[in-house]
Amino acid sequence: MTDKSFSARLSGPAGVIGEAAWDALANPDGRPDAYPFTRYAFLVALEESGSACAETGWRPVHLLLERDGRKVGLLPLYLKNHSQGEYVFDQGWADALERAGGRYYPKLQASVPFTPVPGRKLLIAKGEDPAKTGRFLLAGAAAAAEELNVSSLHATFLTGAEWHLAGECGFLLRNDQQFHWENRGYDSFDAFLSDLTSAKRKNLKKERAKVAEQGVRFEWLTGRDITEADWDDFFVCYRATGAHKWGRPYLTREFFSRVGETMGEQVLLVVAKKDGRTIAGALNFFGEGVLYGRNWGATAFVPFLHFEACYYQAIDFAIARGLTRVEAGAQGPHKLLRGYVPCSTYSAHFIVHEGLRHAVSDYLDHERTAVLEEMEALSAHVPFRKG
Repeated sequence: MTDKSFSARLSGPAGVIGEAAWDALANPDGRPDAYPFTRYAFLVALEESGSACAETGWRPVHLLLERDGRKVGLLPLYLKNHSQGEYVFDQGWADALERAGGRYYPKLQASVPFTPVPGRKLLIAKGEDPAKTGRFLLAGAAAAAEELNVSSLHATFLTGAEWHLAGECGFLLRNDQQFHWENRGYDSFDAFLSDLTSAKRKNLKKERAKVAEQGVRFEWLTGRDITEADWDDFFVCYRATGAHKWGRPYLTREFFSRVGETMGEQVLLVVAKKDGRTIAGALNFFGEGVLYGRNWGATAFVPFLHFEACYYQAIDFAIARGLTRVEAGAQGPHKLLRGYVPCSTYSAHFIVHEGLRHAVSDYLDHERTAVLEEMEALSAHVPFRKG
């Protein structure tokens, strides 16, 4: 693409760009309930807390697009030396290239670290043509990949429109699935239950009753109601579960304080207490009518506590707030039985290495078909009553 009025450059961390310039691109309509994960407050909390930084293998090199000296586009971008915390798995590609004598890392990652949440990644100023400006952002990122001599560029958890645009720009297209709950105008959790088949309705009621029988009670904390003591308790739970799953939790204690202070109005912390003591917590964010489940942890085992804290409490909150959807995070076919249905997610990949590009292209052709077939099969087993 050629248009001398556009220029793209790598800018470094979010703090270099600044809050006003960043949010003018991330939230051009000035919505008070903007998509939370590309807000300046969220990205700068990740970076300046030491969660996503060069030392953890996430060096921020965000791509800025300018036209006639005005900032018109932004792509959150990281230079990475591993594939952790992405939730779109390319380790097989890395192994294949390195077995063939190539070098897969470093690579460029266009995403929000540790956040497998679909949403806009091509951040474009109000009044700009989305397709034209988006193409220049993608072209600028591809050019950066070649100039930095990295193996590849990966744009993950895109919107459907961004995914199609990336395909038009020569990126390889990949899709996967998550499980989302849709609010069909329910006015209570019981109204949601009435939509389920009898067997599934009984199962959900049984799971919730088992948690209540153990004396577990829940609190919903948002905004200024979340204290540093609450974050301390949650971090203990998060670290206990994270250490078991990943060896080392991704997020630092400081990250939670930062998001609580700077964007607490979009935070829901579900706290599970037993005998007055916090034993588990689930961190959620909300914006644009959607509740996004993000992090969970527990220091005690209670049967079905995870389902209650992360899925059923989220549904209760969404109904109470009139939200349209709950997105409960990556993977998890077990969510299907609890009212969460399969939905497509999208990523796009620019592979610089020619041999790897051909191999990945062939693989993705087959993978897309397999994913769609699996989604169709799962959709036949949703727990809702027919009709």
